[in-house]
Amino acid sequence: MKQIAIVICNYNYERFLAEAIDSALVQDYPGTRVIVIDDGSTDSTAAHARGAGAKVLGLPFNLGVGGAMRAGYLYARERGYAWAVQIDADGQHDPTNVLTLMAVMRDTEADVVIGARFAGVGDYQAHGPRRWAMRLLAVILSRVAGTRLTDVTSGFKLSNERAIRLFSVEYPAEYLGDTVESLVIGARAGLRIRQVGIRMRPRAGGRPSHNPVKAAVFLLRSMLALFVALTRPSATGRGGRS
Repeated sequence: MKQIAIVICNYNYERFLAEAIDSALVQDYPGTRVIVIDDGSTDSTAAHARGAGAKVLGLPFNLGVGGAMRAGYLYARERGYAWAVQIDADGQHDPTNVLTLMAVMRDTEADVVIGARFAGVGDYQAHGPRRWAMRLLAVILSRVAGTRLTDVTSGFKLSNERAIRLFSVEYPAEYLGDTVESLVIGARAGLRIRQVGIRMRPRAGGRPSHNPVKAAVFLLRSMLALFVALTRPSATGRGGRS
């Protein structure tokens, strides 16, 4: 059986891929493979990714991170990977933390482990309506998952075979689907979700939004995304425990 698939969704981030791929390949675990989902990029993402040593899955048009991640989970399931790790292409997630996530998964028998920014490690900060939304989402998702979660919008997650099987068919493509709704789907299907604090690195590219209007929009959209997730039919039986 193959081991760890590190999945990076990328849309026009060609300049920052090499660093993310290089650090992802430096793992103290055999069988690690970096898979870049080229989500309909119009730049040279695919060429840069292949040149850095990654396997590239090219999508014909932009699906968004949810649709791209579903393709990644489907690839991992069909190729027999035991674990899949989702990391962002902007360089903030340090792939060396994968071993930390794996240790928590082993010790807690979790199916999904979140690399959490607000769990006592590092100095990552969010402010205003964006932080209020994150806290409210965390409180609600903690009840849904039956465990304390502090960062349910993290894009850094480790999934085992059960979760890969579920997410390969149920992973949502809507706004915040790759974070909030995927956790709702996983919890309601019986997956055990845990988190561990991780330290974020400086962004290699892109800009975080500190605009108060955009932060307020994030608050409203995140609440809507959670409402949609909680009112959808459960995916129980797809990937849960037997």
